[in-house]
Amino acid sequence: MVLAKFSGEVFTQFFENPVFLPAISSLLLAQLLKTIIYLLRAKRKNPKDTLELLIWRTGGMPSSHSAMVAAMTVSVAFSDGIDSNLFVVTLMLTLIVIRDSLGVRRSAGNQARVLNWLGRQISGKLALEYHPVKEVNGHSPLEVVVGAFLGIFIAAAFHFL
Repeated sequence: MVLAKFSGEVFTQFFENPVFLPAISSLLLAQLLKTIIYLLRAKRKNPKDTLELLIWRTGGMPSSHSAMVAAMTVSVAFSDGIDSNLFVVTLMLTLIVIRDSLGVRRSAGNQARVLNWLGRQISGKLALEYHPVKEVNGHSPLEVVVGAFLGIFIAAAFHFL
């Protein structure tokens, strides 16, 4: 296997890629919007929570995962056509990501919240030490739809503007 030398030209081509730019822009804009919405809604603004939300935390309005995969799929449709194999692959990936955020992660988060509540109740009554499980944040259908539309609009803007 021959590895291409890493050069400035390869680096530039990657960041100018018609699929990469809309996808990463959608992800970053959705995370920024999510953080702004948190700051507007939160009664107490914790800098650590704000930074975590901006960089890492899942859940909330809009879905950055949905925005990114929708932008990626629409960008591939514009660049390669809807009859391309790559479009089919990105569409399937988009459906998996959206299904996961609506179903699996949301259900796991709800179950973790109930489990943690039960653990705290029992540990308090029986004087046992309880270590809470991580509560994964999924998305509501509205958060996913808004994220997907954000990604679609950003991909269209990159393509047409």
